[in-house]
Amino acid sequence: MQSVDPNQPVLILGGFLITDEAYASLASWIQNNQGSIVKVVPSSKFDWLLTSWAIGWRRLLDRVDAIVQDLQSRSHTGKVTLIGHSSGGVMLRLYLGEHPFSGRVYSGYKSCNRLITLGSPHQAVRATPLRSQVNTLYPACFYSDHVDYFSTAGRLSLESQNASQFARYTAANSYRSISDDPLLEGDGLVPVSSAILNQSRNLVLNDTAHGGLFGATWYGSIERIEQWWPSAMGYA
Repeated sequence: MQSVDPNQPVLILGGFLITDEAYASLASWIQNNQGSIVKVVPSSKFDWLLTSWAIGWRRLLDRVDAIVQDLQSRSHTGKVTLIGHSSGGVMLRLYLGEHPFSGRVYSGYKSCNRLITLGSPHQAVRATPLRSQVNTLYPACFYSDHVDYFSTAGRLSLESQNASQFARYTAANSYRSISDDPLLEGDGLVPVSSAILNQSRNLVLNDTAHGGLFGATWYGSIERIEQWWPSAMGYA
């Protein structure tokens, strides 16, 4: 895997039921601190509800592809960096692939040479059929000869002031539904063991919630971006 230019354009795909404005601070931080062109994939709650089916994945991945092509045309390296939060990170692994999906072939590994995932449920005992398909077709860092994979997990104590009441009530069931073990460490939704993609470079962030519903400080909070971005870029 060749080195990746930290200044090349960046695409952000969010997580389930989280609309694109939630990532405005992340996009602004990268633009202001790295000087990169950053685009967030537009998505509504309706778009995410449709992702229970392949057509929903295709709707969002078609948008990803259109934005990647635009960013690639403006990239001095000819490449694009991908960031996926939660379900978005799993979907971007599929986007990298060259197998036909719902009538499309994306082959994103040819245009995108870095994938950063934030709290994405990569490994799961009980995965949805589409997520299982990703792990079957593209296990671990499948395109590691072309793509630098970096996965970030959060470790949130439910006793922490950062943990929301919602996280305290739902975390154990979430961990059980993903891993069969309600006692694992995680970000309030996704266990650390699931969020760290096998064979990827990775970082576990302390006192970090999955999203704003689970705690005020999450992967998209400025103080956490300042932790994971340097590691993802290879600075730390």
